[in-house]
Amino acid sequence: MFEKALKGNNYYWMWLAFLGFFIAVAVVAYLRQYFIGLTITGMSRDVSWGLYISQFTFLVGVAAGGVMLVLPYYIHNFKAFGRITILGEFLAISALIMCLMFIMADLGQPLRGLNVVLFPSPGSMLFWDMIVLWGYLILNILCGWVVLTAERNQVAPPKWIYFFIYLSIPFAFSIHTVTAMLYCGLPGRHFWLTAITVPRFLASAFAAGPALIVIMALILKRVANFDAGKEAIDKMVTIIIYAAIANVFFLAMEFFVGFYSNIPGHMHTIEYLFFGLEHHGQVYNNLVPFMWAFIALFFVGLALLSNPGTRRGNDLWLGLGCASIFLAFWLDKGLGFVLGGFVPSPLEEITEYYPTLNEIFITIGIWATGFFILTILYKIAIDVEHEVEA
Repeated sequence: MFEKALKGNNYYWMWLAFLGFFIAVAVVAYLRQYFIGLTITGMSRDVSWGLYISQFTFLVGVAAGGVMLVLPYYIHNFKAFGRITILGEFLAISALIMCLMFIMADLGQPLRGLNVVLFPSPGSMLFWDMIVLWGYLILNILCGWVVLTAERNQVAPPKWIYFFIYLSIPFAFSIHTVTAMLYCGLPGRHFWLTAITVPRFLASAFAAGPALIVIMALILKRVANFDAGKEAIDKMVTIIIYAAIANVFFLAMEFFVGFYSNIPGHMHTIEYLFFGLEHHGQVYNNLVPFMWAFIALFFVGLALLSNPGTRRGNDLWLGLGCASIFLAFWLDKGLGFVLGGFVPSPLEEITEYYPTLNEIFITIGIWATGFFILTILYKIAIDVEHEVEA
């Protein structure tokens, strides 16, 4: 089926070339980082995780969000998700590849990643994160390809594949659970040290992942004549609304814990994120605009998705609503949660993080790589759909 990716119109090749340009720039930026070292990034002793790990954290949720299609379709036999489930599985593949690339970029020397394999430490969450990430990636590649091949041959999928499909469901939950445990298991960081981090991560995943799937489905409807079906889209939007509300509710509970209990370590981080924090006569507030943009985008997206007129009346408004939710949670988890957790430090000092251009180029390039892979996978899947219909 790979030959289907080698055939396409001019717009298809122009899009791949556009992504390829950013990938090439990122390769140059990464080689510069490889030879010079992580000193050319904005990270420091006090801020040891920057843009790379924040993007990794967000994308793990995007990958996990695909389970909101797999679970209803295979467990509850919800047939409306029949055409769109493959989109979720292929999105998970590209998102997980981006996750692994961001980890490699953050390590500086990629060979350091072998230490997790050569010297396994089951007592470390990083070890289990490697297990679930690679496990979920392999499961999605296997399940997606076998099911798509069966569909192309117009036969039922082999019975043995259902074991791996069902196995992928707990793996989907585990990848974001273990990622959350990387944070909530650190006693020196009060903002992360809360059990609600795990359900908060899962709620954001089940909103951001399906939101991106809906956006992709709407784009494919226009450019590839692929209709996911109104019922499937409508159910996905319902999932997005409930998950988005749950995530913001959990964030509101963080405000309560910090300010009502007057816990300095917890309260100061929230102040820094949303209002700015004064320290030694200087106000630190570099993330405040992003966090208020998160709040604004959340309410805009919720309004667009909840109003029947914009939700079902026009694909443009529906797409804008999903894009607003996706960007809102990218700002919340992809920037605020990770970077804000370092302020203040365990020594009550404030070190603000500003990514360098080199980091930004690498980050854009990894995102471009993910969409490059996703484009090819979707091209194969949609061509198979059209072939079967014909």
